[in-house]
Amino acid sequence: MTQSRYRYFIINKPANMVSQFVSSDEVRLLGDLDFDFPEGTHAIGRLDNHSEGLLILTTNKRVTNLLFMGQVPHKRTYWVNVGHHVSEHTLQLLRSGIGIKIKGGVEYVTTPCEVKIISRPAVLTKHQNETYENVPNTWLEISLTEGKYHQIRKMVRTAGHRCKRLVRVSIEDLELADLPPGRVREIEETEFFRLLKIENWQSNDVPNKSQTEPLVKKLER
Repeated sequence: MTQSRYRYFIINKPANMVSQFVSSDEVRLLGDLDFDFPEGTHAIGRLDNHSEGLLILTTNKRVTNLLFMGQVPHKRTYWVNVGHHVSEHTLQLLRSGIGIKIKGGVEYVTTPCEVKIISRPAVLTKHQNETYENVPNTWLEISLTEGKYHQIRKMVRTAGHRCKRLVRVSIEDLELADLPPGRVREIEETEFFRLLKIENWQSNDVPNKSQTEPLVKKLER
């Protein structure tokens, strides 16, 4: 692997784990994973406690701006298990944009996105929040380019369905693939940015995100 001043990782975040290394609450942390992360490692594009899947960790504070603050939005894809059968009308509603409430109770119509019904992904392990096989449920694949707080959960709830399970499987061409839950994979720098379709990562014009929380490695487990 080519040497770089920064390091880049993806993990398959299990459910019931927060996307940070330090917390005053009694919760499972990233530092509880069986991996020795370097100092300064922090999460990019967090997943909430109950969500699973692809989570980026890096020591490079510029990645947040490069990935989420640029002019070109980057696509994120999720597998979503919801209660009951999803109709074609509901699919069209989700695809075309649906009203949700965001920060401050403001009404917001989501940007059009890609939504389709899929079979249950064979790569996934059974999860306690997943509906039983004999209970009507639907697996969706949702790809979007924005990330409001709890956006997908709010979208499917507005459409009349409860989100049972939410798994992020890719950001652009950076994919979770067959990485098991709780496992870590390190990625070489050039490959990391190629998969994310970020071309200006070597430019000095992209500042560090000063608001990035310094979620440093937990020193004691």
